[in-house]
Amino acid sequence: QVQLVESGGGLVQAGGSLRVSCAASGRSFSSTVMGWFRQAPGPERSFVAAICWSGGVTNYADSVKGRFTISRDNTGNTVYLQMNSLKAEDTAVYYCSAGPKGPYWTPRYDYWGQGTQVTVSS
Repeated sequence: QVQLVESGGGLVQAGGSLRVSCAASGRSFSSTVMGWFRQAPGPERSFVAAICWSGGVTNYADSVKGRFTISRDNTGNTVYLQMNSLKAEDTAVYYCSAGPKGPYWTPRYDYWGQGTQVTVSS
């Protein structure tokens, strides 16, 4: 059974940092793109960041560029999102994803985690 399990969310003050992790199991994701999306109250998930299978190419939403860093471990099955200089508008549920079925910035992936809440207090 394929699973993506996020961890590391929580409450942080504006300007602070937080790292969320995503551990994949059930199959190898070392040869696929993995990403992070977030969803504030509302129907849509928005793209945050994505990383290629080798970790050599990363992409970010403009709203987080320069503040967030996506990375993956040597096995390729754990992905991290380091979030610095957090703002109140970063408050959302953060979802890990793997295996895009379309452009990596669209929320059309084969696999999703259950999400982890990140709350930034101003």
